[in-house]
Amino acid sequence: MVQHEFSPTYSATTSLETPERHQLEQFLRFQLVPDTTLLLSVSQLTEVITIPLGQIVPIPQMPPWVMGVYNWRGEILWMIDLGALLGLTPWHQQPQITPIYRTIILHAGTSSPKVPKAHRQQIGAVVSAVDDIEWCNPNEVQSPPESSVNSSLAPFLRGYWLPPRGDMLVVLDGEAILAAMPQP
Repeated sequence: MVQHEFSPTYSATTSLETPERHQLEQFLRFQLVPDTTLLLSVSQLTEVITIPLGQIVPIPQMPPWVMGVYNWRGEILWMIDLGALLGLTPWHQQPQITPIYRTIILHAGTSSPKVPKAHRQQIGAVVSAVDDIEWCNPNEVQSPPESSVNSSLAPFLRGYWLPPRGDMLVVLDGEAILAAMPQP
């Protein structure tokens, strides 16, 4: 298995030495099929990993977007199909299935050893592709008009961000995604 450590301090853009930098927050840009680019705050992520097919163990009687569990660093990590959860094309129905799962590890609580494991929560979210880090001023994230939001996406939406050089990006709320996870 190939794992990639996620470094919250990594940035593809190194020319952000401006006075406004202290107002910026890092977001991971990733893709879901079809043609959906999303952002998640780096502060809600642990790392990005790749998992070979066949390594996720299905669990019966779970919602269809729960793929199963994975042994991650000796702990059980619940795996979800983020596209299916958000009302998009489920991973297994995507046209270009690869021999790996691209997975974003989301966390809630803290990773401090002083906090009991019962108060920490992590899940793996399978996505189509992981792109890069975006710097965004959280104050620029706009709430969408209710009429333009897919009802499956609405509970997980933090808002939209329109970068100066590109298309509008959907900003997700990692805590809301974690809260949707059924309790086994």
